[in-house]
Order: sequence, then structure tokens, then C-alpha cells
Amino acid sequence: MINAKTLNEEEYFYGHKACAGCGGSLAVRIALKVLGERAVAVLPAGCMSAVGFNYPQLCFSNNAMISTFAGTASMMTGVLAGLRARGINDAPVVGFAGDGGTADIGLQALSGTIDRNDNVLYICYDNEAYMNTGIQKSSLTPFGARTTTTPAGKNIRGNLKQKKNLFEIIAAHDVPYAATASVGYIQDFINKVEKASKIEGTKFIHVIAPCPTGWGVKTDETIDVAKEIVDTGLLYLAEYENGQFRITHKPKEFSDVYAYIRRQARFKHLTDDDIALIVEGRDRKWEKILKEWQS
Repeated sequence: MINAKTLNEEEYFYGHKACAGCGGSLAVRIALKVLGERAVAVLPAGCMSAVGFNYPQLCFSNNAMISTFAGTASMMTGVLAGLRARGINDAPVVGFAGDGGTADIGLQALSGTIDRNDNVLYICYDNEAYMNTGIQKSSLTPFGARTTTTPAGKNIRGNLKQKKNLFEIIAAHDVPYAATASVGYIQDFINKVEKASKIEGTKFIHVIAPCPTGWGVKTDETIDVAKEIVDTGLLYLAEYENGQFRITHKPKEFSDVYAYIRRQARFKHLTDDDIALIVEGRDRKWEKILKEWQS
């Protein structure tokens, strides 16, 4: 089992130009340390390709390439086929795509890859908006969040839609393995990447990766906020395997949702009544989880 003491000391993603405190870059860095130097990475247009492929300062020391925005999963299929054609069976194929590139424009290709059950690992680093292009709403932007396409004012209170339940959408494909994670719980993320690497077929990990710029938090608060979203119960850490859902971390008592919301500038327009709606939604979800899932 890989842990902080045994984690690979080699760096495979470094020298990039991500914003200070970037949660996405941490997710990519840690995942590649688990997967090792033989991993072949595919990234679409998005934050990590924008900060990692600035010629001549290319920031991946393993093989990595940029796909079309919608085609991360389909390019992974092609990479896998190419490796097999060359008789290479020890190079894991991993995709890193953001929430927009996964839950919106990339969902069709991902669904097809799962249907073929290609032996690849797809990791969605979720910063809850199209951050690279100026903080526009994605279908994983949470209710109430202010973005440039869901402004907050007297008549509109930020994003009016609930966040898409991507994890359970993927699980509905009966994928061999799917999981949620957070960069605030790094060991849990490491465990899930390691576990996924040993499973045959398509694997999917949805990892929350805060963006200080888009969320409106200090650059040294990334880990705290990523931990707090789990502790408040607004994100559940779970796995789907062999047709069963399982909670991998159950808070003994939820921390204060109001404090979590109030520390982020993207939510500063919300009233106590607005936040109460968020709490009610969390409680309904957990009631369903505790009733129907394994823990």
C-alpha cells in the first residue's frame, strides 16, 4: 500500500505555470507519482494542458499529449490500442480532464470508452467551473456559485442549477470501478488511484480540486477547503465496484456548512436562507446514502 512515506519521490509533473494553490495540479502530480514513469497521460484543452504544455517548458517527464476538448477518453482508447500494437503492456494510460471537459463536452466519449471497457483510468479534476477560460459555469458548478456566466445580483443569485451527479452517472454504466476523492484527503486519493491501477477495464475517479482564483479563497487554503467540503458532507467520498456503492469516509458529525460557504467569495451574495437550502439538499442526499449504500 502506497502512503506518504512510500510515495514515489520522482516528479513527473513539475515546473508548470498553474496559479498558486492550484488543486488540479496537485491531483495530477500525486496521481502520476502513484502510476509511475511508464504512465502515458492524455489531457484535453483545460487548466492542466494550458499550464503544462508551454513550449519549450514542457512540464511532464513521462509521455503526455493534448487531445481535442471532447476527445480525452477516445484518444485514451487510441493510445491503448497503439501501445498494444507495439507489444507494450506495462504502460498505464491515464486521462486528466476538468469538470467541463468531463461532465459537459467529454461525456459522450467517456461513455463510449466505458461501454468498450477499455483498460484505462480517467481522472476528472473538478474545480467546479471552466476556470482556464475565465470562470464560466459548467454542469459541475454548485448551486449558488457566482461565475461570469451565472452572475450574482438583485435578480439572479448565481448558479440556479444543482451540480450534476457525475459519479453516479458513471456508475450507472456499471463501470468496473468508480470513486470520488478530494485533494484534502490525499491518502484516500492515493489509495483509490493505486486500487484503480490494479483493476482491469475502465476506471473513473472524480477528485475535487479547489481553484483559489475561481472560488475566491486564499492560495494557502486549498487543502483546508478541499477537506472542509468533505467534512461538511457536501461531498461524499465513495467507491462503486461490483455493482455496489460504498462510503469510504463517513464524518462522525458534519462541520458547519455556513462557515464553509462564507469563506468563499463566489458565494458571498448568498443569504442564510439560501445556505439553508444547500444544507437541506445535503441532508436529503445523506439520508438516501445511509439507507441504500454500504458503509
